[in-house]
Parts: sequence; C-alpha cells; structure tokens
Amino acid sequence: MSRLLKTLSSLKLTVALLAAGLLLIFIGTLAQVHEGLYNAQVRYFKSWVIVGVTLFSTKMPWLVLPGGYTIGALLLANLTAAHFTRFHFTWRRSGIFMTHLGIILLLLGQLGTDMLSTESAMRLEEGETKNYSEDFHANELVFINKSLPNEDEVIAIPEKFLEGKTAITHPQLPFTVKVKEYWPNSFLTNFGPFIAESLAKEGFVRPTADQGIGPKVMVLPIPVVTAMDSRNIPSAVIEVSAGGTVKGAWLVSSQTSAKQTVEHDGKTWEMALRFQRHHKAYSFTLMDFTHERYPGTDLPKDFRSRVRVVNPSKNEDREVEIFMNNPLRYDGMAFYQASFEPGDTVTVLQVVKNPGWLTPYFACLLVGLGLTVQFMIHLVGFVQKRATPAPAAVPGKKSQPQQGAEGAKK
Repeated sequence: MSRLLKTLSSLKLTVALLAAGLLLIFIGTLAQVHEGLYNAQVRYFKSWVIVGVTLFSTKMPWLVLPGGYTIGALLLANLTAAHFTRFHFTWRRSGIFMTHLGIILLLLGQLGTDMLSTESAMRLEEGETKNYSEDFHANELVFINKSLPNEDEVIAIPEKFLEGKTAITHPQLPFTVKVKEYWPNSFLTNFGPFIAESLAKEGFVRPTADQGIGPKVMVLPIPVVTAMDSRNIPSAVIEVSAGGTVKGAWLVSSQTSAKQTVEHDGKTWEMALRFQRHHKAYSFTLMDFTHERYPGTDLPKDFRSRVRVVNPSKNEDREVEIFMNNPLRYDGMAFYQASFEPGDTVTVLQVVKNPGWLTPYFACLLVGLGLTVQFMIHLVGFVQKRATPAPAAVPGKKSQPQQGAEGAKK
C-alpha cells in the first residue's frame, strides 16, 4: 500500500499525465476532421481506452491510448494521494490546499457533466404545443399501444439494437421484432412503375417490406455523416411475428412521420423509427416568434420566442420570452434560443440538462481565491521581513567571527 501511494503521489506521474493529456488533445483535435466534432469528443475525451487512431490520414489500428476518463481519473488520484503523503497542512500552505481543492472539484465536475448532462432540441411552430424534446444524434424504435382509453403505452428500443439485425423481444411487447435490413443513413423517395429502373441505377434499393409504406418507396443508402450541422437518417425493415405467425414486414425511418400500425389480440400498436425523445411533465406552446435584422441586411439582430408554459403539477400557466443570451431556466433545465427556420414561424430551442452546471464556477472561484490567499501570505511575510530593523552594533566592540571547536583548541 505504501509503495502504491508513493507511485500515485509521484511528481513524475503528474508530468507524464499532463504530457499524455496534451497528446490526447492534439490527436483528438486532428481526428475531428475525419470523425466529426461530436464523434471525436465521445471517442477520445469521453472514453477510458482508445483503440485505433487516424493521424495525418494514416490509419494506425494497432495503437492503443488512454482516453480522457483514464487520464482525468489518474490525475485526480495523483493529486489526492500527494496530499496524504507529501503535503502537510499549515496555515502558510492554506492557499495551495484551496487551489488543489478547486482543481479536484473541477475534475469531478467535468466527470459529472459528461455522465449526467443531456442536450436535445425542441422544434415548435407558432401555435404548436409539445411536452418533449428530441435528441440531436440518438434514435429509437418505438411501439405505441393506442388501445388505452386515456394514455399511450410507449415501448422504446434504442437504435443500437437494430445494427445487429437480430430478433428483439421486450417483456411488454406481445410479439417479436426481427430486423431484416438496416441503413444507418438513408433517403426515401416514392417511385412509379416507369422510374423504378432509373432510381435503381442511381443506387436506390427496394426494401423487403410488404406492409405500410414499404412497397411504395425506395431507399438510397447514404454514407454516415459526421458534421455538426448534419444528421443521419436511419431506416430499417422490421418483421413482426407472434406465436410463430409472421404478421408482415414494415419499413420504418426517421425521415417519415407516416403512421403505420399492426393489430394483435384486438389491440392496435403504432410503430415508428424516430429521434429519441425526452418527455417533460409540462408543455410548451409557441405563441409568437419574432426575428429582427440589421437594416439593409439579412443578418439576424435579434430573434426571440414567446412561449406559454403549462405545468399542471404546479398549477402553473404563464408566458415567458426566450431570446439570445437570455435562456429560460426551468425544472433543472436551460432552454436556449438556438435557431429558427425560414419564414419566421418556427423556432428551435436547445434544451440542456446539466445538474453540475455551477460546479466549474465554484471550482474556478476556489482556485482564484487559493492563489490570492497564497500570494498574500508570502507578500505579508516579505513586507514584515523588510520592516524588521537590523540589530544595533555595540560602540567600541568589534564583532568577531565565531570559531569552531578545533579553532578554540589552537
């Protein structure tokens, strides 16, 4: 245990981890060119281990590097172990302890943000009401029981379960879902008897679906995009069966909102592949959207949304304005005015949930306060030392250098 603490508290380990962090930032920044900003952040900075790196267009699948979580966790352990082994608390070092505590809080806060925070978007047309926001990247396959009198029963299956093209079961689903085809990014188009051949030459394929919209459309597989301003539109062909009987195959896609249903045991189930939704206990209604431009240009000067917030659990019904640099903080979330669509009737609100959003502010404040305290301690000590007068000399007596024991004998 003592040897482990000595290794963890080593200054050499600190330098090595800081160097590894700089290398990770360098490689992760270059990787954004090929993998995109979001994918690079997840793969390099929000991971424990990185397997395979592309550097300067050169693929190195054999290279294994520590991820951001590994480096951050080791730095946290290094700093904590150093306090137990090499640092002893005194009032003259109180500023150093405050600074280190702020750094520890900053590391823990960043870890909490990565683990707990979510970002999504709420698109609203004037007069439209919604009680959910949609994820920027994640998708889900949903089955909705429409037979209940006052509510809907929703079974959501993450998109990752479609990639394996295997059978999917769920305790609340009365049937089995088998994924026959899956395209992570695609484009759908209707076709007629005379253009199907020309579409096939362009890369479109006929899905193996015999129900719903499947027999009426063709699918164009598209390479996965990584740009921040682009979204992948997944599509899949799913086969529904119950008791060994196949009910049919449906084409589902995030591109379409067409309602497709399957009947089983007298109940109607609606199916869809859509962007993952984050439901709220309240609803937003866009009452009005305004967009001001600089005179003589199309540059946005100001755009804002007047939103009606209805929360039955709190008996709340009020209107608020959300505009640039003035988000609405409500129910532990922040609603930002992020974008809008042409025509000035559609707004896009960015919804951010970050329970630890205040942590970086407290951490930076603590680091700054610690540096100030440590500087003032040394400054006061220096001033007191300069202000102390030198001892006065005795008249008629010369100071003699002290002799050692051997000199005294001589």
